[in-house]
Amino acid sequence: MELLFPLLILALLVPMFLGIRRQKKEMAKTAELQDSLTVGNRVLTTSGLHGTVVGLGDTTVELEIAPGVVTTWSRLVVRELIVDDEDQVDDLDADDLDEDTTATDADAASEETPEETQRRLDKE
Repeated sequence: MELLFPLLILALLVPMFLGIRRQKKEMAKTAELQDSLTVGNRVLTTSGLHGTVVGLGDTTVELEIAPGVVTTWSRLVVRELIVDDEDQVDDLDADDLDEDTTATDADAASEETPEETQRRLDKE
């Protein structure tokens, strides 16, 4: 019974400590990202806005959100860099791709004529 109270306290403090530690790591990673921004980066803000960095100040970043539309934001709102899909595809190895994907089925379905699609759906 004497060990129950210390174990209970330990069981409550360990997850809290680990959560705080993880949060600090995420904050450091985000701060590093905000400090490493360069013109031309595609970014996502905390409000969900996608934009391209066209200018940088000490505490601000200018984002082009549409052709010719530039807005000024605090650097603190930049949440992550957006990586182009082409870059992600180039990074994948052929071994990483699964041959039995639904994308292959979707490609085959897109080659069907509307009549063939209707017949296939009627059979199913």
